Amino acid sequence: MAVVFEATIKPDGIGGWFIELKDTMDDRVEVCKDLDEFEEKIESMGAEYGGHIDEVRWNKSDDLPPHLLDEVRLAMAEKRAAIEEEKGEFITPVATKKEES
Repeated sequence: MAVVFEATIKPDGIGGWFIELKDTMDDRVEVCKDLDEFEEKIESMGAEYGGHIDEVRWNKSDDLPPHLLDEVRLAMAEKRAAIEEEKGEFITPVATKKEES
């Protein structure tokens, strides 16, 4: 059975955002006020499966303003860049051109 979490970015009603993190195995839901809290909670939840998570499905609520989604994307890119700098390697695959047939 695959371990799948769902992460939904939602507006917090006061001009910001939060991430609703759902474990699809047991329908448990955690609320994360920022990416640091998201990181802590997903590690904790994933530990229950030996630290193995097959997939995180990202969604956004229909009422999330575009500027808040951009804010989350920027924060995620900054976090990824810091991790890559610390590790000295890319953590996301680099796209390659498909060969033409």
